Amino acid sequence: MTKAELVAAVAEKAGLKKAQAERAVTAVLDAVREAVARGEEVRVPGFGTFAVRERSARKGRNPQTGEEIVIPGGRVVAFRAGKQLKAAAAAANG
Repeated sequence: MTKAELVAAVAEKAGLKKAQAERAVTAVLDAVREAVARGEEVRVPGFGTFAVRERSARKGRNPQTGEEIVIPGGRVVAFRAGKQLKAAAAAANG
């Protein structure tokens, strides 16, 4: 689903005009992005949790040369699906 499809679905479900739904979806995504940038967790019950995790440096291998390299650590965004989202995905798979 693209952002445009998400906006259309929100507009239909909430009874909003597409422009209003666009602003709402953009506002939610911006709020999540800003919270994660500050290192905060964003929890949406039934949907999931966005969190920033520290990844330590690790050894890797250049696939072209086989040379061992060090992959630097850093901060990454992780998403953990909530119970209802997992159930919906399982139901879609049969």
